[in-house]
Amino acid sequence: MARRLYVGNLAYRTSWQDLKDHFKSCGNVVYADVMKMSDGRSKGCGIVEMDTHQEAVRALSMHDTELEGRPLTVREDREDRDLQ
Repeated sequence: MARRLYVGNLAYRTSWQDLKDHFKSCGNVVYADVMKMSDGRSKGCGIVEMDTHQEAVRALSMHDTELEGRPLTVREDREDRDLQ
């Protein structure tokens, strides 16, 4: 498993900073971003990259935790080809 995670079911108002703050209890978050459509609106999902493999494994435990009233979907990022 790599260090990058896909996070789904985000509230449309969730910012990258909210995402980073939610995952910092698992370790050092080196990157957090909310994916956006071409018009700038949130797609309701994002990416979180942890500093180490062990922190990424811990971050998987955030699956089904709530952020802004919504249960998150957290899984390994399937698009992560560079960090493996």
